[in-house]
Amino acid sequence: MRQLLNQVSLLLGMVFLVSCASAIPPARIGDYVSSEHKTSDDAFRRINQRPLQTGLVVVSDTAEPAAAPNLPDEALVRLGANLQQGLDRVIPVAITEVISAGHIRPKPYGDWAQFAELGRQRGLDYLAIVVVSSTEQEYPVTLFLRLTTHAQPGFRRDNWSLLEFALLDLKYNQTLMQAEGRSWGTLDRPSAPGINQWYPAVYLRPQDERRIWPPTYEGAPNTLRIVSFEQAAKRLLLKLQNSWLGIVESEARARRTGS
Repeated sequence: MRQLLNQVSLLLGMVFLVSCASAIPPARIGDYVSSEHKTSDDAFRRINQRPLQTGLVVVSDTAEPAAAPNLPDEALVRLGANLQQGLDRVIPVAITEVISAGHIRPKPYGDWAQFAELGRQRGLDYLAIVVVSSTEQEYPVTLFLRLTTHAQPGFRRDNWSLLEFALLDLKYNQTLMQAEGRSWGTLDRPSAPGINQWYPAVYLRPQDERRIWPPTYEGAPNTLRIVSFEQAAKRLLLKLQNSWLGIVESEARARRTGS
């Protein structure tokens, strides 16, 4: 009976932990795109000329006090390129360019004008905005070296990554689509480099136990962030694909009803 109670307590604890993690980090897109511009799926359906010629703006947000450091520039560029390819595949947009977010800043309740100006400068009626944010915590743990009973003091770093997407119609000042992708990754590392071949190691939480070994001990935190954001991007694209399929199905139902 006691063993059963322990198992139930462990399960409830995991459910609670996952539910808390689903709100970490907090949403940040509201400081870039105001909710007052959000519209229904009907607006997207009424646009006949698809795919939409769209610019992609990837905004690395570290304004929150608990925000993790930025991705390295090279990794952020690679993330933007992967998103460009993925967005072209899952929703009816043609990403014509990835635009620097150098002048984009968060403001309370968002600032539509900075995106409208960016679109005007680039000659674009549509912009796809992806806000990139994450938070981390690190704490001491005991690491057991694989295939041995030897334990080594070390650290565990948890990273929660968030990608928030908004498709802006600058011509009519409305948001056509919104979605987010979240991910949770963990880095285990000994207190000093060179302790064991199995560490440092990165893996995705809560269920994927496959290990990813960073190329260097010093660069392991960046590997954690890159892996976590890649997973968040996959989840974001899947959500967008499902959202677009829902719009297509609504169009089909409308045609059947009208015929």
